[in-house]
Amino acid sequence: MPRDSSVYSAEWMRIAEKDWNRARRLLAAQDAEAAGFHLQQSVEKFLKGFLLLKGWKLKRTHDLEALLDAAVVYDGALAQFRSVCQEISNCYLVERYPGPQASGPSLADVEASFQAVSELIDKLR
Repeated sequence: MPRDSSVYSAEWMRIAEKDWNRARRLLAAQDAEAAGFHLQQSVEKFLKGFLLLKGWKLKRTHDLEALLDAAVVYDGALAQFRSVCQEISNCYLVERYPGPQASGPSLADVEASFQAVSELIDKLR
């Protein structure tokens, strides 16, 4: 039986809020890498929740740019958040795919991304 997209969307939004609050607490604790990871997770889930409400079929992806591309179809004004989504995606990649070239984000970078993406989150809510 198909799930009611509004209920399913609300579930994604609820979890996104938890990650958003985790990112805020981790920033306060000055843990840039963990804050960046939860910030990426939050934005990903907010975008998925928004898209599900529009009838989008859920896809397994962590690619914020691809999710933003899908969201822009419904609200072209969201395109202005592309660069911050790219920055936040790097937080996820560094945390999940370590390597010799990987260096974590600075606390100032994650704080700036958190502030820059706040308007996007408000629009997606």
